Amino acid sequence: MIRETPVVSSRTLTERVGATVVLKAENLQRTGSFKLRGALSKIAALGDECAAGVITGSAGNHAQAVAYAARARGIRCDVVMPTTAPIAKLEAAATLGATVELYGDTVTEALQRARERAEETGLAFVHPFEDPDVIAGQGGIGLELLDQVPQISRVIVPVGGGGLVSGIAIAIK
Repeated sequence: MIRETPVVSSRTLTERVGATVVLKAENLQRTGSFKLRGALSKIAALGDECAAGVITGSAGNHAQAVAYAARARGIRCDVVMPTTAPIAKLEAAATLGATVELYGDTVTEALQRARERAEETGLAFVHPFEDPDVIAGQGGIGLELLDQVPQISRVIVPVGGGGLVSGIAIAIK
């Protein structure tokens, strides 16, 4: 289900830094971001623990990824999104089969509500980045980079919650 995304060269960045720069095109991943890697990894690791379904909190990309992964597994998916989440992200998660609840103004509040709902309902909670299985899934990007760019000397990773950079760093090391 995971696409091996290509690396594309950037002439502008290469000229600016004086070395070849390539970018990993994770925007071409199913659901449009790297988040699917972690969601699929976590749901696979849960096995029968997620037979009743899964729940997460997210403002968008992780919500879509968990909804996609749950649909592929044939299980229920609930998503708690902040009231400030982009409508397009909310609709995308719902289109992928998620039942969406709007709660709070921030992702932190949505995550807290998702944890509470997990305890109330028995759904398995899927954290967007603070989870070893999610981190392991993101590590697939690092493994692909090593195959696609054998002479790689540096990897620059954006940091939000830290799951992506952790997974890539572990895989590359």
